[in-house]
Amino acid sequence: MISGILTAILMVAFFIMVGWAWSSRRKGEFEHMANLPLEDDDIKAINKEGEQNGNV
Repeated sequence: MISGILTAILMVAFFIMVGWAWSSRRKGEFEHMANLPLEDDDIKAINKEGEQNGNV
């Protein structure tokens, strides 16, 4: 009995999390986070160019 109730609660929590992740309000934030690794490379390249030019 208790395991069935716990399973139902966990299923509801799972569906709430899936709905939260797929909501249209979160799309912009997820797109920004997806581009972070690319932006990080750009910052490293700029810093490396500055070091080569003596602009540390």
